[in-house]
This record gives sequence, C-alpha cells and structure tokens, in this order.
Amino acid sequence: MDQSIIERVFATVFPLVAIATIGYGYGQWRRPDIKLINQINMEVFVPLLVFVVLADQSVPIGHLGPMALGAIIVVLGSGLLLWPVIAMSPWSSKTFLPPMMFNNVGNMGIPLILLAFGDEFLAIAVVCFVVEMTLHFSLGIFMINPKMRLISILKQPVMIATIAGFTIALSGLQLPSSVHLPIDMLGQICIPLMLFTLGIRLTNIAFDDWKVGLIGAILCPISGILMAVAAQVLLKLPLEQYAVLIVFGALPPAVLNYMVAEQYQQEPKRVASIVLIGNLMALISIPITLVFVL
Repeated sequence: MDQSIIERVFATVFPLVAIATIGYGYGQWRRPDIKLINQINMEVFVPLLVFVVLADQSVPIGHLGPMALGAIIVVLGSGLLLWPVIAMSPWSSKTFLPPMMFNNVGNMGIPLILLAFGDEFLAIAVVCFVVEMTLHFSLGIFMINPKMRLISILKQPVMIATIAGFTIALSGLQLPSSVHLPIDMLGQICIPLMLFTLGIRLTNIAFDDWKVGLIGAILCPISGILMAVAAQVLLKLPLEQYAVLIVFGALPPAVLNYMVAEQYQQEPKRVASIVLIGNLMALISIPITLVFVL
C-alpha cells in the first residue's frame, strides 16, 4: 500500500479521534451536563455555518443538486435495503432502522470530509448534513412518533438557516465582509465542538445489547456504501463528489439517534448500544473506506 495514502488516512482520522478522546476524558473527569452546549451548537453555531456556506457566492448552488439527491438516496435507500432484514429479526424497526439511516455526518462527517478532501468541500459536506438533518427531523421522528406534525420542521434553526442561505445565494446578493466574517467565525466553532461533545456523550452510553450493536455497526456502513454506489449509477457524479458520497455512506450512526430515542422512549438503551458500538467500529471502517477513496 502506498505510504502516502497511509499517512493521509492517519492525518485525516487522528484529529477526529484525538478531539473526541479529549472530550471523553473531560466527560469522565467532570461529568458535565452537555444539554445546554448541544442546544447552543444546534441552534446557533451549526445554523450559522449552514447559512454562511450556502450564502457564499463562490459556491455553485446549481451543482449541489445531484449531490443532495445522492445523499437522499443513501439515507432512504439504507432504510429500504435493511427493512426486510429487520422484519425477520426480533428487534423493532422503530429502534433499529433510524440509526442505520441517519448517520454521524455532524459530529464526524463534516470534519472528516474537510480533513480528507480539503476546505473547498465544506459546501458539499454541509449539503449532506442538511439533507440528513432534514430527513431526521421529519421522517426520522415520524417513524418513531407518527403523530408528529411535519410542518414543525420549518421551525428548526437549521432549516431557517438553510432557506435563508439559499435565498441569499439565488438572489445574487453578496454579504459584506463585516457581516460574513463574524458569522463564519461563529459557524466554525461547531465543527470541533461536535467532536468534543461526541466524546462526552459516549461516557453516558453503556454496552447493553451488544449483539444488536455489533450487527448495526456492520450493517450501517455496508448499506450506506451500497446505496452510494447505486446513487452513482443513477447520477454519474464527478469522481471527487462520488468519493465524498462513499464516505458519507460509511459513517456510523448519529448520536442524535440516541437523543431522539430517549425523548420518545423508543428503547433508548438498545439504541445507545447501536450508536456506541457503531462509532467505535468506525475506527476500523472509516480508515478502510478512506484507503479506497483517497
């Protein structure tokens, strides 16, 4: 194997592991309540990052449509692909399918894509994030709680920022540097903060139901990668975007799955095991994936 590829994979994965490990160590030491931190991140820093990236006139918005469609295919296709498998298992589809569909593009995916492909791919990473968050806060919650009103998604700060960002971009307006700079600085906070809080969050997740967690850790990246390949057959994305879509498909379950399951009491301990073991197994699956796409 090319030594440069090994070095690049290490340089990509190590910062993610290092920041999450520091967060885990701090979580073990102080046992902080990160509810407020996550709330600020999801309501302020993440929306500002989404807005400033989408509003950037240097980003060709029209070219992002196929990539967004590819991300949709990966998310929805993973659920459809694994639905017959779960139907034959003793586990509830409401418990197992959401973690297989909604991956860790926030905590892990965005920084991973930036480190692996460069800052110029931030817009593509954000598109994947917006697609995943939109589907998670609509279809994902609806799968667990069919009584949820889908219109409520428009009240989410991420969605408001998405609409505002696209509006600015399509209008042709240029944000003054005095406005762009502080928004961009605040938005950049969310990337390392996501990794740090991921480490803290993992201190509160146990290894209960390790069998379902292990199966989920295997099926999640496999189904995601298969759907990324299927999307490429349909969309014929540029090779670099296809590589990003493969990485997107290989990501482990999002920590948000555990938070949603806890909120709606949908076997949160079992979901926690799927999330924890899936993210730990990503230390193996992500480097392997990067070797093939870099």
